[in-house]
Amino acid sequence: QVQLVESGGGLVQAGGSLRLSCVASGRTFSNYHMGWFRQAPGKERDVVAAISWSGSSIYYADSVKGRFTISRDNAKNTVYLQMNSLKPEDTAVYYCAGASKLSFWDSRNRSSYNYWGQGTQVTVSS
Repeated sequence: QVQLVESGGGLVQAGGSLRLSCVASGRTFSNYHMGWFRQAPGKERDVVAAISWSGSSIYYADSVKGRFTISRDNAKNTVYLQMNSLKPEDTAVYYCAGASKLSFWDSRNRSSYNYWGQGTQVTVSS
């Protein structure tokens, strides 16, 4: 089992920044691709960004390209999401998720991910 714990969410004004962190425990972190997803009320849980186990492959949703940056530190078992120029439409619960590197990985597909954190709320006021 892999346990994922997110932190760093909060309330911020439009144009502001937040940095989300997700700490993993239980298994070797570098064996997992990682993703950040978000879910707004009444909407699907969609991918925001994803990073391969080595960091060599990164995906961003079009809606966040140029504003968000995903990174990971395998020595610290942590994946980050730096969010800049936040907009009210970025308001959602943000989840980190892990996918085994031994399995086929579609970075944009929820079903590729085996483990999920509990989520952290991000609210952007206008």
